[in-house]
Amino acid sequence: RVQVVESGGGSVQAGGSRNLSCTVYVKVNCVGWFRQAPGKEREGVAAIYTGDNINTYYADSVKGRFTISRAYASDTVNLQMNNLKPEDTAIYYCAADGPCWDGAWYQPHSYLYWGQGAQVTVSS
Repeated sequence: RVQVVESGGGSVQAGGSRNLSCTVYVKVNCVGWFRQAPGKEREGVAAIYTGDNINTYYADSVKGRFTISRAYASDTVNLQMNNLKPEDTAIYYCAADGPCWDGAWYQPHSYLYWGQGAQVTVSS
């Protein structure tokens, strides 16, 4: 069974917004969003821990523009992307069951479950 499913990809003009959703079919506290542009390595974008408290983590390149969220007891994690730039163009992946703490959340090899990816294209 597929454990992680993304939705919401598409095309948008620079300065616009896009929301990505990730439905997680496994019970985990840590969910992350990653992206991979052509010819580049997969990089961490944001992650959220929802256990006895809520912690969020962001790459410097998206701070202030992207917001990751998860409603209480929800299986869905959202990534709201505002003020998009052409350099945000990539395939965005949702990943579950990873290390939600500083220094580790952005390491893709540390996540167990992955979605199929959603293309986001930002035109100038």
